[in-house]
Amino acid sequence: MRPSRNQALIDALAIEVKARRLELRLTQEDLAGRCELDRPYISLIEVGRKQPTISVLYRISGALELTFADFCKRVDARYVKAPKRQAR
Repeated sequence: MRPSRNQALIDALAIEVKARRLELRLTQEDLAGRCELDRPYISLIEVGRKQPTISVLYRISGALELTFADFCKRVDARYVKAPKRQAR
């Protein structure tokens, strides 16, 4: 499977993971522990450099105390509000 080329969606995911983590007053280490991932992997997701699988997103949403559906809705809301880049 090829990685997504939709940078606006990747950025929306990154921002939402970090925003929710901060809402819960969690460190990256705390979040990583909750979803059994490495802290550097969480960091790379939060800066939009890694695109997690759906199963990892499911674990992250639970660790962020959200249902998967609610987590996806929050990412979608950020994506819809994001300024769209012009195609080259």
